[in-house]
This record gives sequence, C-alpha cells and structure tokens, in this order.
Amino acid sequence: MAHTKQLGSTKLGRDSEAKRLGIKRQHGQLVKSGEILVRQRGARYLAGKNVKVGADDTLYALKSGVVQFKRVKKIRFDGNHRYATQVSVLPQ
Repeated sequence: MAHTKQLGSTKLGRDSEAKRLGIKRQHGQLVKSGEILVRQRGARYLAGKNVKVGADDTLYALKSGVVQFKRVKKIRFDGNHRYATQVSVLPQ
C-alpha cells in the first residue's frame, strides 16, 4: 500500500526564459547608429566614444562607424583597480 497519495503534476519545470545576453557586434564590424552592441547585466563592459548605456545596461551606438574594443584600467573608490573592456564606435 502506498504511503503517499497521488499529488498530480511535477514540482519541477519553472526555469526562466533565457535573456540572450552577450556581445552582438564584434571588433572591427560596421554598425549604424542605434544598433545594440552589447546586452549585459551590470557594467561588465564600459561605454566609450559614441556609445550610450541604456536603462538595462545595454550598450548601443550613437553614430555609424566601426566597433572598437579596448582594455582599460578602472580605479575603484577604495583605490583598488580592475581591468574592464571599453566599447567605442569610431566614425568613418
């Protein structure tokens, strides 16, 4: 005899939908103004010249041109530093 009554459907299966984050345009690629360059959560990539940060930390191009990725040293408020990648758009 069973000690547990039948409970119905499974308790699993509540995973959220993927958000498709990441780099959308690569170094050296031509972009138009308004194109999304990087979708991210937090400031993993920093905005450089001709790049703006959206409300959800998305980086997008302000002008048409060529995408450039560059490693920069960022100094934190406590004096420590970290290396971050800065995304810029160089006009042609």
